[in-house]
Amino acid sequence: QSLVSSSKWLRRYGLKRNKLSLSQILSQIGFQHRKDYVTTLGKPVASRYADGLFPQYKRAQDGSVYNLTAKKELILHFVDCLMGAIELYKQRMEWLTSESRQIFGVIQEQCIVIVLDFGIAAPTEFDLCRDALSMVLVEQVIQIARFNLIRAAQDLMKWQQKCIPVSEHTVKSAVTWLWKLDHMTAVSHTSSAEALLEAMGDEAVSS
Repeated sequence: QSLVSSSKWLRRYGLKRNKLSLSQILSQIGFQHRKDYVTTLGKPVASRYADGLFPQYKRAQDGSVYNLTAKKELILHFVDCLMGAIELYKQRMEWLTSESRQIFGVIQEQCIVIVLDFGIAAPTEFDLCRDALSMVLVEQVIQIARFNLIRAAQDLMKWQQKCIPVSEHTVKSAVTWLWKLDHMTAVSHTSSAEALLEAMGDEAVSS
């Protein structure tokens, strides 16, 4: 999943506005070493007056050269800004890879169906799956608008006939239903596909 609507997150924390890309930083701490076309020579020629006058930085991407004119204080300011941005990205990655997001990613859709296919999981695995599903319900589904649960089995099981509005009550009800499921039910080779088709049959569902 995304660094969650990455552009929204970047705007929220001002990382675009603060102009912290390499090109943006270079334009604020120096100027590009220019080439111009010399007619008598018939080729572009770079000015040489800056050679040895300024520290220079050559971009690996396009070979362009920048003459660096900024004072040490401005450079250190950008170092602080970049370190702050790196710390924000670290925090974001830690959040994205924690708890239910580590397993399910970040649920961004507002109306979803979770299809449960436990197959022939052992009792301990079955409980681990239900723990994980309970976590995603309490942490993420509670933040969206509507949801439903469908269990893939020979006799397909639905928590609700259609997606219903999210509330503390409906989330608790879904968790209770989840933990009342029998460990083993008869399965068929087509049960997973049938459950997915059933989920997609609800026109309100976006994921």
